[in-house]
Amino acid sequence: MAGGISIHVYDVSRGVPAAGLRVELKGPDGGTLAAGAVGATGAFDHPTVRGEGLREIGLYEVLFHVGAWYRAQGVALPKPAFLEIVPYGFGIADLAQHYHLPLKMTPWGFSLFRGGA
Repeated sequence: MAGGISIHVYDVSRGVPAAGLRVELKGPDGGTLAAGAVGATGAFDHPTVRGEGLREIGLYEVLFHVGAWYRAQGVALPKPAFLEIVPYGFGIADLAQHYHLPLKMTPWGFSLFRGGA
């Protein structure tokens, strides 16, 4: 079984998990492996966390729907928002390893990296 991909999203401007933020995970062929909303703790719970559906080495992409989430939270944003959809392309070179992707965000910026989960 593959190591998996976990995603955790936190709004550092307000100090809260980004519960409800829409996330899409795409595989090397561009097909959608997972799509849904981040949970109450900021974690995106999907079978890919346990490695299900991960079958090939290659370039993957996550799309974070930041602008829509901030609007749903009642945060005033300009039109258009500075950040709408944040794409994050990353490579998986070893399917046995776990890839943890924490997103720390504000309406004006973000940080993405491979974490240690």
